[in-house]
Amino acid sequence: MNRQAPLAIVAVGGNALIRDDHHLSIPDQYEAVIESAANIVDMIAAGWKVVLTHGNGPQVGFILRRSEIAAQEVAPVPLDYAVGDTQGAIGYMFQKALSNELLRRGIERRAVAVVTQTLVSADDPAFAKPTKPVGAFLDQATARRRQEELGWTLMEDAGRGWRRTVPSPEPLEIIERDVIGTLLQQGCVVIACGGGGIPVVRDEKGMLSGVEAVIDKDLASALLAQQLNADLLLIPTGVEQVAVNFGTPEQRWLSSMSIGEAREFIAQGQFGAGSMLPKVEAILRFVSKAGPQGRGGEGLITSPAAIHRALARQTGTWITR
Repeated sequence: MNRQAPLAIVAVGGNALIRDDHHLSIPDQYEAVIESAANIVDMIAAGWKVVLTHGNGPQVGFILRRSEIAAQEVAPVPLDYAVGDTQGAIGYMFQKALSNELLRRGIERRAVAVVTQTLVSADDPAFAKPTKPVGAFLDQATARRRQEELGWTLMEDAGRGWRRTVPSPEPLEIIERDVIGTLLQQGCVVIACGGGGIPVVRDEKGMLSGVEAVIDKDLASALLAQQLNADLLLIPTGVEQVAVNFGTPEQRWLSSMSIGEAREFIAQGQFGAGSMLPKVEAILRFVSKAGPQGRGGEGLITSPAAIHRALARQTGTWITR
């Protein structure tokens, strides 16, 4: 496949697969995956090579909760295995949906899901301070009851309710990045780094061991984009463009931001910690660091339905050097 075709890392959130509290089932999530797959294949049809990454916060929370409920019957599921479970399940959904959409359009590409490990440090301070929300949104009374009964740590998440929190260490290396690169060279559409990757540490002999944590999928996607020397890190979200002074009479939609402007907006507290801030910070990491061949990339935040127009520079918020 021609290396001149631009490479995009597209990071879909785990919450994007759940429309509301009435659509939590696997079939409901698959319907959301089908919609996302159509947008991804639009990009492929336009000439992009794509690695799709995805979140798993709600889905990991569901697995952990099922494990707790069934604790008297079956052994509990460790957190790193729960991440692996969701990589397989969500990867399967995207692989199937992408394959069907590619076939429907007559595009000869294969979709491949890769179980991906992400290296972290055993000494990362995040292990002592769980901050990553997982699972469903809970009302305050239910959240406090789970905290008392099960010892959960919890946080209020962007005004939408309370969620369980787990450690979220810094991603240092995508273990399977060379395999992902090889699959891209073979013309595959790759699904990788699900849930930020399964967190692992390496001992003095180089042996890997899983750890109880969940990695931020946007930060892992930024790292993968850098390691693959990607042209674009695209993070779909609930709005077409990023705004400053959001929800006020001075609200202003942004079509672009430089690195310096984005950092200034962050310093002003313009972006919500549980919503837009981690997306902007992840893209800044990618855009501000040249890839292994010295070439910088761009970042784009927009809604799934607006991806096609955003790539034509008609909407979306671009973050550039």
